[in-house]
Amino acid sequence: MNTELSVSVIGEALVDIINDPRSPQTQTHPGGSPLNVAVGASRLGLRTTLVAHYADDTHGASLEKHLRSNNVDVIKGGSAPTSTAIATLGADGAATYTFDISWDLDDAWTTAAEAVRSAGHVHTGSIASVLAPGDEHTLSLVGAAREWATVSFDPNCRPAISPDVELVRPRIEQFVAASDIVKASDEDLLWLYPDRTPLEALEAWLDLGPAVVALTRGAAGPVILTRQVRVEMPAVSVVVVDTVGAGDSFMAGLMSALAQLGTLGAVGREKLNSLSKDELSGVAAYANRAAAITCSRAGANLPTAVELGSLFPCSETA
Repeated sequence: MNTELSVSVIGEALVDIINDPRSPQTQTHPGGSPLNVAVGASRLGLRTTLVAHYADDTHGASLEKHLRSNNVDVIKGGSAPTSTAIATLGADGAATYTFDISWDLDDAWTTAAEAVRSAGHVHTGSIASVLAPGDEHTLSLVGAAREWATVSFDPNCRPAISPDVELVRPRIEQFVAASDIVKASDEDLLWLYPDRTPLEALEAWLDLGPAVVALTRGAAGPVILTRQVRVEMPAVSVVVVDTVGAGDSFMAGLMSALAQLGTLGAVGREKLNSLSKDELSGVAAYANRAAAITCSRAGANLPTAVELGSLFPCSETA
């Protein structure tokens, strides 16, 4: 891995309040897809900064403690109270959400732009890409980063917050077109494109410009495409505690794996566009393991590099 590479993640930080019918007590965990990705990237060895919004309140203090304890630097904007998401778990551990959330960088805009300019890779997604007024700042930061950084994007769609798919779809496609790496779930793509299969939607996104597009399908496992190569594999078999943060863990694993291959940062873009099938298989397996570990424990508890092991474990024993 390029140890000099720094990553800036732009997006929401919030507190997940989890109602589990299997447990008499309500649990609270730091959350928000970008926050989870930032923590996951840091745990996997990437120097990471999160550009986020949360307040100096009780929930904000818990987010600050979580980020600092995971070696994530923070640039904080906005003035509204810290956002929350109530996650209700089904019998299978899958979560459905209701939100009390805002997204605005306000006076942190200049500092955020400086952090993005110093990064080799920039990631964004989820609510920060579609919720006004901060979505415009997010798109501007991502667009400006293309000259010196690679960009990744995960729409992580939340219809409960932005229910008008006709408005959301073109904004999502703007972010896809500005990105080198895009990851989405089958649920995202079925909501965005009900007249297409998720794979058809993913292939259409590849035509918009990204080098790598990834589809997560829960227990069915991921599919990753480039213009030359397709890799598909089943999910890792684990006892699922819950699925909170699984997609974010996959995204962090994807970023870490690609960093280890030297394909992040503007200097790595050419290699990113010419990954071999073996390299892409290794990337997919690494991210797949990351998601499985997160599913095996409560909340968005993403794995460390030690837990994941080598990017190509088989090659070490061959």
